[in-house]
Amino acid sequence: MAIIHHTTLQPSKLDLLTTWLPTRPWYAGTGTPELVKAGGFRLDDPAGEVGIEFMVAADANGSAYLVPLTYRGAPLDGAEHALVGTMDHGVLGKRWAYDGCQDPVLVAELLALVEGRAQAQMQSVDNTPDPDIARSFTGTGGLRAHGPARDDEAGTVLPAGNGTALRLHRRLGLPEAPPAGAVGHVAGPWTARDGSRVRGLFAELR
Repeated sequence: MAIIHHTTLQPSKLDLLTTWLPTRPWYAGTGTPELVKAGGFRLDDPAGEVGIEFMVAADANGSAYLVPLTYRGAPLDGAEHALVGTMDHGVLGKRWAYDGCQDPVLVAELLALVEGRAQAQMQSVDNTPDPDIARSFTGTGGLRAHGPARDDEAGTVLPAGNGTALRLHRRLGLPEAPPAGAVGHVAGPWTARDGSRVRGLFAELR
């Protein structure tokens, strides 16, 4: 079970993302984003070492992004390319924030969520399942990471074994229902910049 510390972060997560997002191929803007935290959820690391967060960040231009992040107390070997930045945490000290799609702990727990072996947790409340996160799986099981994540203009693709791949929709806006041909999905809500509550597709397994 993750313990959520309500404390200071310097720089903030949004500060890090303001610099990092424009470097991604799926970024929809043309300049520096103006981000607010608009929703998301967490997953627990069974070993209790790595923080796992799926943040929805909304830009002033109306775009909303799904940003999976991991937080570690030491650098992740071989993942320099995936480092979003470092932060000083008011309780835990220095933390390394990574693009979670490149972190094996997040990938394993995300696939477990799709299969129903893990449960989405509230973003800001300890040990509380998030009932707003929907998931489904109609495959044969045994999902595991099979190769590195790949970014393109539409999002991120995670090879998941058994001939399947999980696509994360980094730019949100698709209806939440799993599309035709999908054998699994994850969906959930966020708050748009106009204050409306919307739901959409976070990831689909094919």
